[in-house]
Amino acid sequence: MTRRTLLATAAGAALAAGDRFKVCVFSKHFQWTDWKETAVLAAQLGFDGVDLTVREGGHVLPERVGEDLPRAVEILHQAGLETPMITAGIVDAASPHAERILRTASSLGIRYYRWGGFRYQPTKGIAEQLEEFRPKVEALAALNKAHKMCAMYHTHSGPGQVGASIWDLWVLLKGLDPWAVGVNYDIGHATVEGGYGDWITTTRLIAPYLRGTAIKDFRWGQNAKGEWVPQWCALGQGMVNFPRYFQMLREAQFTGPVQLHFEYPELGGADSGKSRMSISKDRFLGIMRRDLQVLRSCL
Repeated sequence: MTRRTLLATAAGAALAAGDRFKVCVFSKHFQWTDWKETAVLAAQLGFDGVDLTVREGGHVLPERVGEDLPRAVEILHQAGLETPMITAGIVDAASPHAERILRTASSLGIRYYRWGGFRYQPTKGIAEQLEEFRPKVEALAALNKAHKMCAMYHTHSGPGQVGASIWDLWVLLKGLDPWAVGVNYDIGHATVEGGYGDWITTTRLIAPYLRGTAIKDFRWGQNAKGEWVPQWCALGQGMVNFPRYFQMLREAQFTGPVQLHFEYPELGGADSGKSRMSISKDRFLGIMRRDLQVLRSCL
């Protein structure tokens, strides 16, 4: 499917999708502004909700979650936006402010949060480290159940990342309540790790634990050192097979939050969550509107 075809069919496809998939924007890309403008712009663009950053340097600081998260959520709701999830800096139950974040989010009707991430140490065996991580996952599951929350482990790509291969997450989660600890499957990162077809296998494997999904596109390219690396790009310009992926989500009866990410340099700093952008607001909104339109057409 060409990008032109995706854009041409966007409006009709969006209507056909109905309320099945709720599309949230990652508030990291609005880190240059406050809650009120984030709410206004996200609603203006046509997003269904916002994945709010509740972490160091985020829209809500962890130490102020009890005071600020209710205010931020109220502002978003007043703009007609949903808040099905937050992105928290929680790695395990012992993370600073973890219980207060969960207690506050749960009281506001938020049921999901993005969780992660463990890293492998090169001096120890993989199986050994997975055994060490498992009690931490079990403890977090217990904490989540106490607050009626679900942690979604966000998958990344690259050396040392627990969850990059997906099968290791399945090992960590096997036998635990998928409504207490699940996965936020990033199809961009999954395609980086298994671009030809392994992403299909890993999607099938982790489907019972799939509670959220992050959307981004990429293509391979060479950096300044001549190394081949994944380069994030606008939706429809890379190698992620979105039509096939969303077909698989429908078959799995997925109903969790869909988060649209914008992590390519065209966003002039908003891609990495900087407090200032090097592009105009109109240019920024145009980029977001373009990718959201492509996503709606795939859905």
